[in-house]
Amino acid sequence: MSNEITDGFVNDYKANIQLLLQQKESRLTKAVTTDSYKGEGGRPVEQIGAVAARRVTGRHEDTPIIETPHDARWVEPNDYDWGDLIDDPDKLRRIVDPESAYVQNGKNAMNRAKDDEIIAAMLSDVTKTGKAGGTTTSWATFAAANALHLIAAGGTGLTIDKLRAGMKALLAAEVDVENDPLFCAISAVQHDNLLTETQAISLDYNTRPVLVEGKISSFMGFNFIHSERLEKTGANRHVPMWAKSGMHLGTWNDLKVRVSERSDKRYSTQVYVCETIGATRLEEKKMVECLCAE
Repeated sequence: MSNEITDGFVNDYKANIQLLLQQKESRLTKAVTTDSYKGEGGRPVEQIGAVAARRVTGRHEDTPIIETPHDARWVEPNDYDWGDLIDDPDKLRRIVDPESAYVQNGKNAMNRAKDDEIIAAMLSDVTKTGKAGGTTTSWATFAAANALHLIAAGGTGLTIDKLRAGMKALLAAEVDVENDPLFCAISAVQHDNLLTETQAISLDYNTRPVLVEGKISSFMGFNFIHSERLEKTGANRHVPMWAKSGMHLGTWNDLKVRVSERSDKRYSTQVYVCETIGATRLEEKKMVECLCAE
């Protein structure tokens, strides 16, 4: 056999592009209220506070005038974008055109940005309130004055007792848990914590299976959403529990994708993705912060 036969050897490259592991969809958008806006800010809701009825103690008394408290919540836009270039010479040297994969990768980044906006707004200390949004409402101040809404880590992860405490806080605040869906965002560590809780996985404590294909999707009235993007301080993860009506995502400019030639870049292909969104907490009493040790 000729020693030169190796000159005919070839490399076989498959025409596949694989995106590395990443969160692709927005997981929290389904767990908040949404609306679209124009301008520098939006007012998702005008709020009317509770009033107390006065007991009638005599005949022909004057009609009581009891002022109704009013407030409002505001959401402000934040711009996000991403772009990259694909040189024409690079296309010629590749078996597969990466353009569509770049577009999908950009979309994934925008979807994660939605979750980041929502997470940041959940425990924000700069929530805009008041008639014109000129007042700032702090979560830390509220939690300090309402102990039920801040569950200490206590050196433990997510436990049944912490879920009970979260439900207790929401019920005590008169959240309509029967008609207002409740959610709890958890990382993989908190999910693993629940798998060690007998009450969470045993049919002896549940009328229907809690584990579905190895995952706990709901328990004790909470719908669990997996997220690895939750804030962490030191060894403690900030796990939010909330009613859907207590959080809001506003959209000024929904996801836009542009694929075009750049004449100033030797006619390279530019992939560009952008969106303008903003999130806000609508009512503190519909939110619970649970610290979980990791």
